[in-house]
Parts: sequence; structure tokens; C-alpha cells
Amino acid sequence: MEASTFFAFLTASILLTLAPGPDILYLLTKSLSSGARAGISLAAGLVSGIAFHTFLVMVGVAAVIQNSPLAQLALKLFGAAYLLFLAFKAFKAARAGAKISIKKADAGSSLGELYRRGVLMNVLNPKVLLFFLAFLPQFVNLSSENASFQIALLGLTFAAQAFVIFSAIATAAARVRKIILRKKNLGQLFAYVEAAVLAVIAISLLAL
Repeated sequence: MEASTFFAFLTASILLTLAPGPDILYLLTKSLSSGARAGISLAAGLVSGIAFHTFLVMVGVAAVIQNSPLAQLALKLFGAAYLLFLAFKAFKAARAGAKISIKKADAGSSLGELYRRGVLMNVLNPKVLLFFLAFLPQFVNLSSENASFQIALLGLTFAAQAFVIFSAIATAAARVRKIILRKKNLGQLFAYVEAAVLAVIAISLLAL
């Protein structure tokens, strides 16, 4: 792979990652409500989902799913159901009067759950899979003997730059959080916002 091709891919990847979308919106919401460590854990899960989709593109599973409306529908339904479940949990927390606490938000016991949430949010989203199936081959010589290696390299590059950007966003949001931490009922408000964001993502997943 030529250096110019790689840098063109990296530039496109950064611009795509920075574009407003459901991942960044949810990451912002979670980082504002739960802190930087929570946001970074969620980011790690999201980029792990990218690595998973890259693997599916490499082995050809993504092409099979692309040509199977039933498989795409199943992924959509599972993904939307999972997001709606998370939205329901956030809504219940809001109704219970959730409060922001630095100690609670940064508790290590919740970080693994947030990581798994990020993984599942991406793995169960067929739009992400189909995006990488269309995007990665544009920068790869598919007739080359090391085409699979090139796809893996580009997929991991995309995941790495996304993690850096997502982590920066989470850290910045957490700093804003410290400024507004003393506001009354803010934790409850964020819980309602999180529920709304997850519900909107679920509906958009089903709509496309």
C-alpha cells in the first residue's frame, strides 16, 4: 500500500469520526453524566466493535450479510431491542431520581459494563458493518495477495484514530461536567437525555 493511499484513508477516517453521529452523541451524554473513565470505557467498546466488523469484512461474512435481507433485519431487530432496553434502564434511573456522584461515576465495577455496551452497540448495528464493507475496499488493491492484511491494517487504523478522538471528547466532556456538577437534579436530567438518545438511535436503526 502506498503512503499516499494510507494518508488519504487516515484523513477520511478522521473526518468521518468527527462527523456528528449517534456514537459521538451518546459518548458525550455518557461522559457528561458519568465522567471521563466511563466515556473512555464506552469508547473502547465502540472501537472494539469496529475491529470485529473489520474481521467480518476480511473473511467475507460481511458480503454474505449484505446479500441477506433476513440477516440484516435480524441484526437491526436485535440491535434496536438492545438499545431500547438500555433506554428503559436509563429512564427508570431518571424516574428514581438519579444523582451525579464523582465516586459512583468513576467506580471500576461499571466500566466493564460500559465497555460491553459499546461493543454490542456496534456489533449489533448492520449499518456499521455495511459501511466498512463499502469503505475499506476503496483503499485496498483487492487483487493483491495481501489484500486481507491491508484490510486489517486499515480497520485497525480506523479503530485507533477513533479511540483517540473519542477519548479526547470524553475527557473534554468530563471537564465540562465538573463545572456544572453542583447543579440540582442534573443527574436526573442526564438520565432522561441518555434514555432519549438511546431511543432515537434505536428508532433510526429500524428506519434504515
